[in-house]
Amino acid sequence: MSTEPVSNPHDRYFKQLFAQPDVAMDFIRAFLPAEVVDTLDLPTLELSAQSFVDDALRAHHTDLLFQVQLHPDAPAFVYVLFEHKSYPDRQVAFQLLRYIVRIWEHSQRRYGALLPVFPVVFYHGRIAWTTGDRLSWLVQAPAAFRDFMPDFRYWLCDLSAIPEEVIRGEITFRVALTVLKYIWYDDLRPHLLEALRLMSESARTQSTMEFLASLLTYVVTATDKMSSEDLREVLVEVFPEEGELIMNTIAERWIEQGMQQGLKQGRESGMHEGLRKGYLAAIELGIELRFGADGLRLMPEISQIDDLDVLQTIQKAIKKAETLNEVRSSYLR
Repeated sequence: MSTEPVSNPHDRYFKQLFAQPDVAMDFIRAFLPAEVVDTLDLPTLELSAQSFVDDALRAHHTDLLFQVQLHPDAPAFVYVLFEHKSYPDRQVAFQLLRYIVRIWEHSQRRYGALLPVFPVVFYHGRIAWTTGDRLSWLVQAPAAFRDFMPDFRYWLCDLSAIPEEVIRGEITFRVALTVLKYIWYDDLRPHLLEALRLMSESARTQSTMEFLASLLTYVVTATDKMSSEDLREVLVEVFPEEGELIMNTIAERWIEQGMQQGLKQGRESGMHEGLRKGYLAAIELGIELRFGADGLRLMPEISQIDDLDVLQTIQKAIKKAETLNEVRSSYLR
């Protein structure tokens, strides 16, 4: 059991998305069986910070444990395992068995009882899910054994098989799932365009802008189907008056994240090298966002610079420069 943060872009996006109570409730209402939803007092839904996934499988799985009250008043769990491979995992029921046992161990310690667990597998891969939805599907055993072996069924939400028009709920939920549905596909751009048009109809609140930043960060880090320049073009098309401002604001956040990531990666090499890697990561990201592929042509000579003051000057210059020559002149003085 772990509360460690994850770095996979699918993990980050999924956790940021479902940390919003309205999104989690929309998901449960939209995709869980009606007879199950009817037993849940959804306003009591709470997300646990704990994870039960094996460390070795964190590259492929994200899990979310929700506690919720049943009708009548009694606690239960909804456990969502996010499968973010682009193809089905035939061992998922066996993995779920381990995770459910860990949840029950947690439940036993906290409540002195084994609380009900409703297991959900959320899948958004390109290949249709053909794996069996019961643990017994994995075990070849004679009929005489069946009553003496553990078995359960999980509920599958295969986003690849759900038509876009069926995805209903709040705008944030619909937009988020549309992007998840098409993230692996070459035609991601038109679907993102339509999704953002939905968002353009909603108020420009801080939470809306934070969600937009999370969404675009996911797109640019989880797929090679769209570049940061593609994102800029889409934003300007959907938000003609403020698209550039939105993109620049998000770019600032990405640059800061690039700086922090570089620092993290460089700690083992000493403070100087850590700072240098941080600046280079921020510069590379900033140049690509401002000037596209042309800007990246400066990176071979910038990456040879060891002076931290010069690198900091370049980073600041990128924010203000109108041309690549202005960026270049900031370190050739």
